[in-house]
This record gives sequence, structure tokens and C-alpha cells, in this order.
Amino acid sequence: MNTYDAGHPPTSILHGGDLREAENRFGRPSDGWIDMSTGINPWAYAFDAPNDDVWRRLPDAGAHNDLIQAARQYYGVDMSRAREISLIAAPGTQALIQWLARLRPVGRVGVVSPTYGEHALVWRRAGHRVDLLNIPEDGLDDCAVIVVVNPNNPDGRVWAVERLAALGEALSAQGRWLIVDEAFADMTPECSIIGRHDHRGVIVLRSFGKFFGLAGLRLGFAVAGRPICTGLSEALGPWHISGPALAIGRQALSDTRWIADTRARLKDSALRLDAILGAAGLVPVGGTDLFRLARVPQVARVPQASSVFAALARAGILVRRFDDHGDWLRFGLPGAPGQWSRFEKALHAALF
Repeated sequence: MNTYDAGHPPTSILHGGDLREAENRFGRPSDGWIDMSTGINPWAYAFDAPNDDVWRRLPDAGAHNDLIQAARQYYGVDMSRAREISLIAAPGTQALIQWLARLRPVGRVGVVSPTYGEHALVWRRAGHRVDLLNIPEDGLDDCAVIVVVNPNNPDGRVWAVERLAALGEALSAQGRWLIVDEAFADMTPECSIIGRHDHRGVIVLRSFGKFFGLAGLRLGFAVAGRPICTGLSEALGPWHISGPALAIGRQALSDTRWIADTRARLKDSALRLDAILGAAGLVPVGGTDLFRLARVPQVARVPQASSVFAALARAGILVRRFDDHGDWLRFGLPGAPGQWSRFEKALHAALF
């Protein structure tokens, strides 16, 4: 276990997707950018445009209820336990992460790491002591909150549902929380803890934008006990989901054929990415069907990931690097057919 707030902890997190910053550093690519730095589905859901009234009026309560019903069905929330379990929509799961840290009294928080950096950062900013855990159970003795990302970002590690359920039950019995961030669980719904545990002190976060390829819509969900969701709802205030997000979110979450086809498409594409990375000599570390994490071999004991990252960026391809793991690179999926061949050629040029 490592204590996050010792020494000089980071005050911000380097995220993917910042094409303007990349352009300032590496210049404007003549063929445009291929953004493989975010883990967002490159084949976005093709929604029917909402009617004009949705853009002109305040978000409608009926439309909000329709979205919640669609989300309950998609995520498998037990409708028979509606008095105990609630589901709340938010303008992205990041907003929920921010507010959860402020709704809990200051205490000790364990974050299973390495993982999405905002979890530790947000809790520390809210005044909590943050420990970085190797396994979830490391925080059982003294953490008021344990945070697990499942599947994990960036390495795709998956914790067994039964293990997390047992942990959640133990924490709930003592008034403590287990937060399970399932931002990348859409491709493997069998790994979700929703519907398989006592939700009293278990909070499950679900992202909409990654799987559906609509990150700019800013939509996410929390599934938890009703008191926790009530606190989140009061913190977010009225009209916290835009009318277009209500309409498009309901439409996408209800499109079962698109969901099934997209899971298959992403799985095939991830295997194709594996083949390209393997042919380039990169060592697989893990991932999900939306991204792959790889280790770049060293040359004379010098990590080469930063030079490969820069070479790809100069070729107009942005991937994800990690300051705390100098030999790691994370690769999202290319989209159009021409992007795959362009990426493969650029990666080969960067390594050979």
C-alpha cells in the first residue's frame, strides 16, 4: 500500500484526446489526426436527431424518466428493488466522481492502482487521505471508501464479481463504501456487479460516451442505494442532463441490435490491433475491446515509449503515454480503413 498524498502528488492528470495541445507540440499533420488516445468507440452511434423543441425547451421530466427506464433495462438494474436501489443520470461519470468525494465525511480512501488517475486526485483534493492499493482487500482494515475500476483502465484487469460482492457486503455492513467504476464494462456485461450484490454501500459508475462513441454528449450513470443517489441528485441540481442527451441516450440504450453488433465489431477490431502491435514487437500488457496497453521494449536499458509516442504524433497519430510508467503506451482503435494502414506504417517506421 502506498500513500498518495506523500511528497508532491500531481495536481492534474494528463488525459488523452487533447488534439490542440498535440498540435501545438508536434505541428498540424497534413493528413489530419488519428486520435487513438482515448479508448472511445470510433464508430459512434448514429442517432436520429431530436426534434427542434428539445433544443429550445428546458429538459422534460417525462424524457428524463424515459432515459432512466432505458438505462435500468440496459444495465440490468433489478426493477423489483426500486425502493432500495436507484439509478441517477449525470453529465458524465466524472461529475459523479467529483461529487462523491464531497458527499462523504473526510476519511481514508483506498484506490486500487494503477488506474484512472482522477479517482485518487479528486478524493485527495476533497481533503481525504488516499492510499494506493494493490488489491481491493488491502483497504478493509482502515479505509472508509475503496475504489475499484473494473475492467481496469489502463490494463484491463478484471476482478471477479463474487469477490467484489463480498467486499461490498463487508463494507456496507460498517457504513463504508465500495465504488466500482465500470466505464469499460459495456463490452463484457458479465463482469458487471450490478444486480449481484447488496447496494447499500456499493456505488457503481457507468459511462455512456465510451461504448456509444458519443463522449461529447456528456452522460453517465450511478447505481446505488437510494440515499446515496438522493444526495447526488441534490448536489447536481435540476436540469443536470440536457434535453438532447436525454433523447439520444434513451435511443441508444434501447437499440439492442446496434449494441450486439458493436460488441462483435469491437472484439474483432481489438484482435486486429493485437496483430499489428505484436508484429511491431510490442509486448501486450492488457486492455479491453476499446483499447490495448502495450510495453515498448527497451534499447540499452532505455525505455523507448516516449520516442515512439513522439514519432507517431509527428505522423499525426496520437496515442496515450504514461508519466509513471515510462515503457507503456495505450492504443485506442483506428476508425476508417485508411487509418488502420496509416497507423501500421507509422508504428513500423517508429520502431524499425
